[in-house]
Amino acid sequence: MSETYEVLAVRYATRSTDAASVYLNFHTYAGAENEPLDMDYFFWVVRNNKRTIIVDTGFTPEVGEPRGRIMTTSVIDGLARGGVDPARVDTVIITHGHYDHTGNVSLFPNAKFVISSREFDFWAGPISRRSQFAHSVERPDIEALLRYEADHRVQRMAGVLDVAPGVTAIEVGGHTPGQLIVLVDGEGGEVLLASDAVHYYDEVLLDRPFLMVHDLERMYQAFDVISGLAKRKNIAYVAGHDPLVFDRFTALSDEDPGFGVRVR
Repeated sequence: MSETYEVLAVRYATRSTDAASVYLNFHTYAGAENEPLDMDYFFWVVRNNKRTIIVDTGFTPEVGEPRGRIMTTSVIDGLARGGVDPARVDTVIITHGHYDHTGNVSLFPNAKFVISSREFDFWAGPISRRSQFAHSVERPDIEALLRYEADHRVQRMAGVLDVAPGVTAIEVGGHTPGQLIVLVDGEGGEVLLASDAVHYYDEVLLDRPFLMVHDLERMYQAFDVISGLAKRKNIAYVAGHDPLVFDRFTALSDEDPGFGVRVR
C-alpha cells in the first residue's frame, strides 16, 4: 500500500554564473544570448508520520566557499528550520556523487544510504581521480560512504528501486554514470525530484544539455524520460538548481522566502 508525503526543497547556497558557463557548447546555439544566471543549491525532505527521507546532503561551508558558493544557511541549520532531526532520518538518497550532493553524511547516524551501484563504483574507482572528474567530487565524502557500506548502511540499486512505499528512485544516468531521479506520492499529487538530471527547466524545454556530462546520449534520454513524467496530470516537477523553483511552489517562510519551498 502506498503512502503520501510532505515534500520540501530547502536552499542552502547560491552562486552567480551565466548561460555560457552552464550549458554544454553554448556557442552552437545560434542567436542565444549569454545571459546572467543564478544557480541555487538544494536538499530535499520527504516525510510523513512514519518516516523521514532526505534526498541529497549538500556541502559544508569548508567545501563550498573555496569554490565561490555563497552559503545561505548551513545544512544542519536548514534541517533544523525545516523541523528535521537528523538522528530520526530513516533513509538518505544520494542521487549522484558530486560534491554538492554528498556532504554532511555524518549528520545522519541512523540512516541507510541509497545510491546507484554504477555511480558508487565509478566514484570509488580510478577513473574518477582523473582531473576532469576529480574536481566534481570531495574524496572524503566518497570514503565516508565506503565506510558506511562496510557497516552495512549502504543500499546499492540499479534501474528502479522502491525506496519506501510511495517513494521510487529511478536511475537515468547522463549527468553522471548513475544519476537518480526520485518520484514521490506527495500530498495532493506526485512529485518529481529531478536533481541534477535537470539543473534548470530550460535544459529540457530548450533541449540544452548541462555543461558537465558523463554520457551525452544518456543525458538526452534522461530529458525524454523526465519530459514524459512531467506531462503527468497534477505532477509537481522540481529542477535541481533552478531559482524558478521559488516561483513554482509555496515559500516555507514569509520572513525568509528564499529559504525553501513546500512542494506538496
